[in-house]
Amino acid sequence: MALTNMSVFNKFYAPAIVEKYAQMVDKFNASSNGTIVLSGQLQSGDFNKTSFYNMLSATRRVDRYAANTATAVTDLTQAQQVKVKVGGGFGPVRFEPSQMSWIEAPTGESIDSISTMAAESLLADQLNTVVKSGVAAIENVAGLVNDVTALGTSGGEISYKNINGSHAKMGDKSMQLIGQVMTGAAYHELVDENLASVLFQADNVLVVDILGKPVIVSDIPALSDTNELKVLSLVAGGLTVEGGDDVIYNLETSNGKKRIETTWQSDYAFIIGVRGFSWDVTNGGKSPTDAELATGSNWDRVATSVKGCAGTILKAYSA
Repeated sequence: MALTNMSVFNKFYAPAIVEKYAQMVDKFNASSNGTIVLSGQLQSGDFNKTSFYNMLSATRRVDRYAANTATAVTDLTQAQQVKVKVGGGFGPVRFEPSQMSWIEAPTGESIDSISTMAAESLLADQLNTVVKSGVAAIENVAGLVNDVTALGTSGGEISYKNINGSHAKMGDKSMQLIGQVMTGAAYHELVDENLASVLFQADNVLVVDILGKPVIVSDIPALSDTNELKVLSLVAGGLTVEGGDDVIYNLETSNGKKRIETTWQSDYAFIIGVRGFSWDVTNGGKSPTDAELATGSNWDRVATSVKGCAGTILKAYSA
């Protein structure tokens, strides 16, 4: 009985993760207003490189009555955005096959429970990682940061005014900022100012509506520091994650103890992108660590204007 359970478990576990993850992704993308875009499509290679044309800014005044003399030439140029592939994994997770047969647990119940937990953990890892990368990239551009921490309790805390101050960093393009990402602590500082409706909820992610804009509420480590809370405001497609269907797994049963033990282990990968920034292939390298992704200098700004970047950041005081 135990061997049959393990065979079924091994055969259907990974497909169940992918299916549940895809369902969560669809709901999350619809609720987040497309500010953070999760996709199940994973490309081969260490990096995903795309080229785009730089904006033309060489406008000039013309005197229609002056002599028609030569003028400077502006070359049409391209820049390259580089997204980076990140590796992750689950386990090894150890359990005893006889546990299931002993309590006569249905195999389908085990698959459903474990695949749901794994799918939610994968979604959380992707969200934590892409926000970490976005914060690092945007924070490295002074023109995109509204830092009011020095004001302390005299106006430096989380407020709509200070969030609006971060939006102002985009100037006349501020309306392109269509969503925020913040921790639960930051969210509750705003609750008294506006009641929110829930758009999406999982174990570790909540998407709510505040003043007509979705707010992704998740206790992402990159959004809080000692006496500091950060609110990340994003444009459409500001942060992207590609991958989630690339789940490699292995189930291994071993002898040598009083009871048979089985370990399960899985590897996965996904690609991180930050709009207006390019992963520094030389300095950041391949298959980066969390520390490397969180290093702002590893994300090179390729957008000619800050208005072409992923978003802005509010850095507020928190006791």
